[in-house]
Amino acid sequence: MGQEPDLYRDTWVRYLGYANEVGESFRPLVPVPVVWASYGVATAYVTADAIDKGRKAAAVSATPLTPGLSIPALPLTLVSPQAHAQDPTRVGVAVVDTFVWQSLASVAIPGFTINRLCAASLALLGSLTRWPLPVRRWTTTALGLAAIPLIITPIDRTVDFLMDSSLRKLYRTPGEPPTSH
Repeated sequence: MGQEPDLYRDTWVRYLGYANEVGESFRPLVPVPVVWASYGVATAYVTADAIDKGRKAAAVSATPLTPGLSIPALPLTLVSPQAHAQDPTRVGVAVVDTFVWQSLASVAIPGFTINRLCAASLALLGSLTRWPLPVRRWTTTALGLAAIPLIITPIDRTVDFLMDSSLRKLYRTPGEPPTSH
C-alpha cells in the first residue's frame, strides 16, 4: 500500500507555485496588474499548501497506548483535527514551516531573481542591439521563462539550508514537519 500523492507537491497543482515567475517573465509584455495577479495565484498556492500541511499534522494519530504497556495500540488510525487539539504545536509548526519555506522558495526569491534577470536582459538588449522594442521584449520574456527550471533546485536547496540554519532550530521537536519540499 503506497503513500497517497501530495496534491501540492506531486501533481500539476505544484505549477501554480511558479505563476509569479511566469508573470515576471511576461512583465515586459503585459500590464502590471497581470503580473500582480500572478503573485496572487502563487500566494494562494502557498497558503493552500500550508493549510493542507496543518490539516495533515492535525490528522496524525496521537498513537494510543495499550493499557498497562508502553507500546502503541493497534491498529493506528487517523483522528479528526478536532480530536488532535491537544497538540497544536505540531499543527503550528507544520503551517509556519510550510508557509515560510514556500513563501521564500516559490514566491519571493524566484520572483526577485526572474524580475532582475528580465530587467537586466531588457536593458542589455537595448544597449547592445538595434533590435526593435517588441523583439527585445519577447526575447526578455523567453529568457525569463527559460531560466525558471534552472533556478528552482538551487533556490530550493538554499532555502532548505537557510531554514535549517535558523528557523528550524527553534522547533526541532517530535512534531517536526517533513523536510522534503
